[in-house]
Amino acid sequence: MTGASSGIGAATALLLAEQGWAVVAAARRLDRLAALAAQHEGISAQELDVTDAASVAALASAVPACDLLVANAGGALDLAPLGDADVDTWARTYDVNVLGLVRTVQALLPALRAAKGHVVLTGSTAGHWVYEGGGGYVAAKHAVAALRETLRLEEVANGLRVSEVAPGMVHTEEFSLNRFDGDQARADAVYEGVRPLVAQDVAEVVAWVASRPAHVNVDLVQVTPQQQAAAHKVVRG
Repeated sequence: MTGASSGIGAATALLLAEQGWAVVAAARRLDRLAALAAQHEGISAQELDVTDAASVAALASAVPACDLLVANAGGALDLAPLGDADVDTWARTYDVNVLGLVRTVQALLPALRAAKGHVVLTGSTAGHWVYEGGGGYVAAKHAVAALRETLRLEEVANGLRVSEVAPGMVHTEEFSLNRFDGDQARADAVYEGVRPLVAQDVAEVVAWVASRPAHVNVDLVQVTPQQQAAAHKVVRG
């Protein structure tokens, strides 16, 4: 489980452990992973930076057998219009969300093939909708959706299952705060007047997808708050 130190990743790691999975929770922040692992004996911590090939290789060495990869590491880093976007920010966004996913899948693919395992990608409605100011994140998550479809085609003969869970508005402690460079007021305004999803909602979807029988491949689950019908259609009140 990548990106497991907070938010959707932490909630999913805990729920999977409660359901009997032996979970390797991987992320950069070992202090948070240690706190997570202390909540359930079925969780072990592994330091991981998906933008670092050596770190990803170390994860693969630590996980010689893998039935399920939940590739959750990612995030949005800005909300700049295309004309004002910082290319370096776009590059970091792409590295974390897309290249980090490629590195992780490549490293764990031998173990996944051996187990006829399952890859579940955390996508986003941003991978299926577009919106003003979201270009960098939208482009990256559209790439994630394309990778899911590609991997599904390439690995079906090897017995692998490949799925994507694409949430809409999810209120976590860090997602919008990171996007707005620590501006808490702007982050809070995103969810004003809306009852958004929370990390547990998405974790339950991931766990459901992962628990389907081996002959069932759930290709894509898109899940949104009731008040969000599209990127541009959010009812507040």
